[in-house]
Amino acid sequence: MKPSTVGLLAVCGVVALGGGWYFGTRTEPAEQTSIATGGLMFPDLATKLASVTKVEIAHKGKTLTIEKRPDGKWGIASMHDYPVQETKLRGLLTGLTELRLTEPRTSEPSEFSRLGVEDPSGKTAASNLLTLVDGAGKPVISVILGHRRVRSQGSGAEEVYVRRPGENQAWLAQGSVEADVDPGLWLYRDIANIASDRIASVNVNDNALVFGKVDGKFALLQPADHPKLEDYKVEDVSRALEGLTLVSVEADADMTVPETGHAVFTTGDGLAITVHVFHAPTTKTDKGSSGDNVWARFTASGPDAVKKEADSLNQRWKGWSYEIGSWKEKALVPTVDEVKAGEPKKSAASAAPAPQAEAPPNTPTAAAKPPTAAGSDPVAK
Repeated sequence: MKPSTVGLLAVCGVVALGGGWYFGTRTEPAEQTSIATGGLMFPDLATKLASVTKVEIAHKGKTLTIEKRPDGKWGIASMHDYPVQETKLRGLLTGLTELRLTEPRTSEPSEFSRLGVEDPSGKTAASNLLTLVDGAGKPVISVILGHRRVRSQGSGAEEVYVRRPGENQAWLAQGSVEADVDPGLWLYRDIANIASDRIASVNVNDNALVFGKVDGKFALLQPADHPKLEDYKVEDVSRALEGLTLVSVEADADMTVPETGHAVFTTGDGLAITVHVFHAPTTKTDKGSSGDNVWARFTASGPDAVKKEADSLNQRWKGWSYEIGSWKEKALVPTVDEVKAGEPKKSAASAAPAPQAEAPPNTPTAAAKPPTAAGSDPVAK
């Protein structure tokens, strides 16, 4: 054998060994890895999306199911089909159609955890199993999503490690697919967004407090005899429905605790929004809660001029109780004490004790009184 041939075989041997260390040993049938590098992972998915009725995300024994509701919107099955963020769901589905395989990686199961494409049901798994299901209950596509690849330089296309269930070949794919198993990350969070300049009056607990506008400024009208109020706290009442979002949500049927207060917010054009506030745990199994989480229910009404808006709001709110930020309670159902001005703070000078007057120099004090000469003490006499 010629020396050049021997050298070429040695180089090939090194490359083969290096490839085996990097990509792993092939353990699956050849037909399972016949996908062309650079091609779409799911080339026909775009045409099949119309048949999809469920999106399932599994991770560490938990499964989140997002399903298409009769009205065509998508909701979370475990939360009575409460609506999801459609832009987030659309991004997930679009990402799947654009997922492009760029490099084959390990095919050795013992190496899957390094890429985050191990069995998603494992207690320490970092992977998510994402499955799209059609109306007949049959999987349309299924993929294990692993770690994202972070580039140390540049701002190139996003990449993620993937693997098909039942196959041992892992891949690096170009694209982005966010499949979160936490339902809280999918919830449509907007409750209401009524601008403060639309609010004409607020009636709290059946006239216990009545707010309205005086010379264009929001003010407490009843009771008329009240302490000095903090302007920004009064303005917070007018902004209570501005950009209001939820923390969590439950069906009304699951929340039977009594209310702690209610209020009616009325706009200048007659839209009246009634809010009922109550305290309850975040979930029925929330053992760590004292029951002091703040929840609210909303209804809308009004004349024909705002009927369309009221109907739209009621359609969104009907049947739901919303957990809101605890700070919002003071704006939705305030008390006089919660909007009154605080006590003025004392300055450092006024808070300090008054200095003691010093005795003139060389003036003897009681403690420093000179002793009486012997025999001159009248008592001693």
